Amino acid sequence: MNSQYFIDLEHAYGAHNYHPLDVVISHAKGPYVYDPEGRRYLDFLSAYSAVNQGHRHPKIIKALTDQAKRLTLTSRAFYNDQLGSFLKKLTEMAGFEVALPMNTGAEAVETAIKLARRYGYMRRHIEANKAEIIVASANFHGRTTTIISMSSDPSAKDYFGPYTPGFVMVPFNDADALEAAITPNTVAFLVEPIQGEAGVIIPSMGYLKKIREITAKHNVLLMLDEIQTGFGRTGKLFCYEHENIRPDVLIVGKALGGGVLPVSAVISDKKIMDVITPGVHGSTFGGNPLACAVGSAAIDVLLEEKLPQRSSELGAYFLSKLKKIKSPLIKEARGKGLLIAITLKCKARPYTEALKARGILAKETHEDTIRFAPPLIIKKSQLDFALRQIIAVLTEVK
Repeated sequence: MNSQYFIDLEHAYGAHNYHPLDVVISHAKGPYVYDPEGRRYLDFLSAYSAVNQGHRHPKIIKALTDQAKRLTLTSRAFYNDQLGSFLKKLTEMAGFEVALPMNTGAEAVETAIKLARRYGYMRRHIEANKAEIIVASANFHGRTTTIISMSSDPSAKDYFGPYTPGFVMVPFNDADALEAAITPNTVAFLVEPIQGEAGVIIPSMGYLKKIREITAKHNVLLMLDEIQTGFGRTGKLFCYEHENIRPDVLIVGKALGGGVLPVSAVISDKKIMDVITPGVHGSTFGGNPLACAVGSAAIDVLLEEKLPQRSSELGAYFLSKLKKIKSPLIKEARGKGLLIAITLKCKARPYTEALKARGILAKETHEDTIRFAPPLIIKKSQLDFALRQIIAVLTEVK
């Protein structure tokens, strides 16, 4: 069966909630994916940074299969022999005391929202149902009803009301606006250190340090959503390390599952997380032994293969080459580590389609931006191949 068969099947039986490129991926390894006809492509999306370690990394697949032969799910009604060691490795790597495991990134964000509100009521004695969380405009934290209530993106938000109250929006990259919005009812500021879905929007250097100072001064929790930017994507283990700060709450996911399973977590210290007590929050699959074994192996690969360092070095090289491209179509090239984007002066879709034809899979966002986020295991020679294709489509496609 060919690619068109599978595309037609999905169109016939699936809700049309995505607009994918016309390519079917049937198998993958490392930085490469293949279609049913055997055509090979370099993956320059990495499942929105969930495949930082590359597709089907042998160590992660071995952890998956070994654990699947023993035990996959217990629920949290019982202890299992994988969760404790996984949480120890995760918290020690991140430099925090405790973590609450979940599955998807959106679940982790929901968990952080609940944590911040409960902390506000129990520790700061804010009046019941008055807690407020400040968020940034153009944010993307997920697609649940509560999360889209704090979105400014019409495509994510329109026709899904009534919306969940309790959120105050300020401009991204504006520390003064954050401070002006803080009231006695403010419990947290939730923000991405780089706005990925908005088009790889990078704040001014010093912004993270300034919002850390402001939130600390006002006894407001700083909650950083590093679901897309974490685990080496921006050239540091976590993006906030570029400014040498430490949030109160760290939200992680995507690459924590090694491109194999959804694994996410909220990481913090005991003085904050202790407001979560038995019965107030949970998940049947959160912390399941199969996910813990995979997450542990995913962390090992990141550290053992020095993927954050690779991201820093290769990302700087790739971005420097993109900035040298002489094309009247390019408005801006920007990035940090291997989270890179070019914004065009026209719609980007024809160019992502042209790149696909040349063996590069990238995806447009916000119509005029192409995001480049290959697996962190990618080689310099593969980046060079991609650069030649990018130059070609920007000069040949009308």
